[in-house]
Amino acid sequence: MLASKGYAAQNAETPLAPWSFERRDLGPNDIQIEIKFCGICHSDIHQARNEWGNSLYPMVPGHEIVGVVSAVGSNVKKFKVGDLAGVGCMVDSCHECNSCKAGEEQYCDRGATVFTYNGKDQNGNLTFGGYSNNIVVTESFALSISPKLQLAAVAPLLCAGITTYSPLRHWGAGPGKKVGIVGLGGLGHMGLKFSRAFGAHTTLFTTSPSKVEDARKLGADEVVISKDPSQMAQVSGSFDFILDCVSAEHDINSYLNLLRRDGTLCLVGVPEKPFAIHAFSVIAGRKSLSGSMIGGIRETQEMLDFCAEHNIVCDIEMTTYDKVNEAFERVVNGDVKYRFVLDAASL
Repeated sequence: MLASKGYAAQNAETPLAPWSFERRDLGPNDIQIEIKFCGICHSDIHQARNEWGNSLYPMVPGHEIVGVVSAVGSNVKKFKVGDLAGVGCMVDSCHECNSCKAGEEQYCDRGATVFTYNGKDQNGNLTFGGYSNNIVVTESFALSISPKLQLAAVAPLLCAGITTYSPLRHWGAGPGKKVGIVGLGGLGHMGLKFSRAFGAHTTLFTTSPSKVEDARKLGADEVVISKDPSQMAQVSGSFDFILDCVSAEHDINSYLNLLRRDGTLCLVGVPEKPFAIHAFSVIAGRKSLSGSMIGGIRETQEMLDFCAEHNIVCDIEMTTYDKVNEAFERVVNGDVKYRFVLDAASL
């Protein structure tokens, strides 16, 4: 077994604290990664505090993992020792269903997606995430990372990046399309960067006038203050696609009304309470309400290659493990631009 150390939640009430544990031995198809950086995702907080009601303890969070390959199994072809590699939200799936064969492992038809943490592997063992010094993963679920990019700022691409890239690609954001991004946080700032890089005319919606300048610097063609009815009325019925990145409670009907005929509103944020949707918000204009969850391994690699080509990374704030609980509180309060990244050297 591989000796590992990290930070873990022992139950829903206790703060994260140092914890030693073991990972599986390196198999013939596995790589071992010495973790350098791991992003803090808001879902880490939800899971550590059992706010979604499905938490397994002890829990080592973290699914925005980047580092250096330190060992490879005998059958490994994609990686060699010394390569940069990443691990996102998944580490395995059934490999056999239609979704997995299509490269959409996150939607495994058999429900056999194995998540990087707060899950169980095929042997029934708990999975432990990237708030740690190392990880062992099958090479088919590891991602190659270009040395062109700042490694720490690549880490959040493994969740925040692919969560926004995938729906923008799927619904064809690009030249001639008008795209709206709702919310300028960890997800929203990446949605804004990708939409602009794809060539779409991109509008950022925010409730905070203080974020207007940042939104323009990040590439917004327009910024609309969503709590201003006159500004919202000016763009009514004009969008092909809107990506809703907000996890706080909000009125989704106000954004459905901004869509053109046959337009789509896609949810990637996860508010605690269900939405109240007025039927006329969708039937008037044949509009669609949809959702999207991360992306498959193939598409995640595509995103990382796109980012290397276009020099796209997340805007981050570095922090250390002794401040991880403080970082959690700041994420909850929206006090970060726009993603915290943990430095494994501080373990």
